[in-house]
Amino acid sequence: MKLRAHRAGLPGNVDTITRSAFLPAYKAGHPADLPVTEKGAPMKVPLSKPYVDSEMKQKVLEVIDSGQYILGKHCRAFEEAFARFIGVKHAVLTSSGTSAIFLGLKALGVGPGDEILVPSLTAFPTVEPIFHTGARPIFIDIDETFTMDPGEVEKVLAERVQPSGGGRVKGIVPVHLYGHPVDLEPILDLAKRYGLFVLEDCCQAHGAKYRERRVGSMGIAGCFSFYPSKNLTVFGDGGILVTSDDQLAETWRMLRDHGRKEKYDHELVGYNLRFNEIQAVVGRLQLQRLEGFNESRRQIARWYNDGLKGTSVITPKTRDWAEPVYHLYVIQTPVRDRLADYLKEKEIQTGIHYPVPCHVQPAVKTTLGPQPKLGRTEEVVAQILSLPMYPELEKEKVDFVCAAIKEFFSRQ
Repeated sequence: MKLRAHRAGLPGNVDTITRSAFLPAYKAGHPADLPVTEKGAPMKVPLSKPYVDSEMKQKVLEVIDSGQYILGKHCRAFEEAFARFIGVKHAVLTSSGTSAIFLGLKALGVGPGDEILVPSLTAFPTVEPIFHTGARPIFIDIDETFTMDPGEVEKVLAERVQPSGGGRVKGIVPVHLYGHPVDLEPILDLAKRYGLFVLEDCCQAHGAKYRERRVGSMGIAGCFSFYPSKNLTVFGDGGILVTSDDQLAETWRMLRDHGRKEKYDHELVGYNLRFNEIQAVVGRLQLQRLEGFNESRRQIARWYNDGLKGTSVITPKTRDWAEPVYHLYVIQTPVRDRLADYLKEKEIQTGIHYPVPCHVQPAVKTTLGPQPKLGRTEEVVAQILSLPMYPELEKEKVDFVCAAIKEFFSRQ
């Protein structure tokens, strides 16, 4: 496989470079939790697979031998490197992407009676922290990129808030879903007009760019997840917040560690949402490889786009101003369930992200009652299907998936 050398952080003196320049040989074998067939054999093509190499294993052992495990030198180094990568002053590690969103909202003063605009097509962990602050989510419909529609944001704000003040809407949490950026410019303009904050959910978009700027660097803050399937993982749960606001970063550092600045000096009533050295050393190494991982994902998306031409499936839409990172490659078809079953028979794993949108989740209905309908969201959740996507996915396997999809439709 060839990767284009055209971005910061990649060698620029050659036209193309081999994938091996970024992805050292994978020697981890089959992890115990790799998806398997009904007979117990590994899937021919899993939906995702975390990257592991011998250097990561060795560094983990070194940290174990060091005897220092919580918020030490590797955490600090990871935070500094991640902040530089995003292009902000501060990065603060925490226990998960969910925790990152929660700490972000708490430090911004969100509480009971407040309302937060958020898309419904997202993982429920985007919405949970809003409830945990005592605030109420206001669900927004999506555009053709599956992300928050700025036009819908404008409509809702016109209904609920006056530009001169009043109303209970306090902020907006746009989600860069599947690795494609939200159209942030109009949302940031609306937030400024109405006096709201924008907290970016970047949990699926490590390294993605919107108009040449990395996601996470444009709102007041950004939140990332390191869950094993993400573009950057730490072999378990983990998260990080980014900002250029000094006060926010200081508050996050206290809140994640029982509200303290010093060991016995608790300035806030905080939480135990800290990070650890073992995962930090993995994260540092993964970050060094992230540009290559993301370029690999874009190449795989191009293979899918080419391989699925002539079929009736709808492939992902990409805006001109976006540099997506394809955390997921999501197609649409009205025969989604039958196609997924057929691919499973071919030992190809697929997923649905997400079959039940947040605004109709039982927990939301129980807490808030029935929510307004969201036409486009409710339409696409019956059609979306995630195909295998991970940096080491070979072209032969992508061709195998595309051939299976074509074979399915030829039999309809």
